[in-house]
Amino acid sequence: MTPSPKICTCLWFDGSHDAEAAAALYCSLIPGSDITAVSRYGKGAPMPEGSPMVVKFHLAGVPYMLLNGGPYYKLTAAASIVVEVSTQAEIDHLWSALTADGGKELQCGWLTDRYGVSWQIVPAQLGAWMTNPDRAISQRVMTAFMAMKKFDIAALERAAKG
Repeated sequence: MTPSPKICTCLWFDGSHDAEAAAALYCSLIPGSDITAVSRYGKGAPMPEGSPMVVKFHLAGVPYMLLNGGPYYKLTAAASIVVEVSTQAEIDHLWSALTADGGKELQCGWLTDRYGVSWQIVPAQLGAWMTNPDRAISQRVMTAFMAMKKFDIAALERAAKG
């Protein structure tokens, strides 16, 4: 029997941000999350000795890895972490924590945190609204969220109802 491959998403940090602090923040915000391993640079490495090289962690069971690799690549919104939540309180909490200390609000439930990682904080109902066989519902919901930065579940529910 062939063993199953292990897959995780690796995000490249340019060295100007602390990958270990970022992982700790993310794990503190998402229930069921934890840092699983940290490897550090040694003497003669391209980063300061003792600084994190790779930080492995899980967000609600999904594996991630942050590589503190230096200034060769930059994070962009072309890749983002999507978090589906059930309540407005969850949206508000994550939004506030992730935009604090230099994060940026973007359109349609997107934000960039202080470390440059892009996130989408979305209501769990969004997928059902957008794939509803009644195309008028999905159109109204899309029109509503295109005008938003942080999602407002109550406004989206009103849009869905027409």
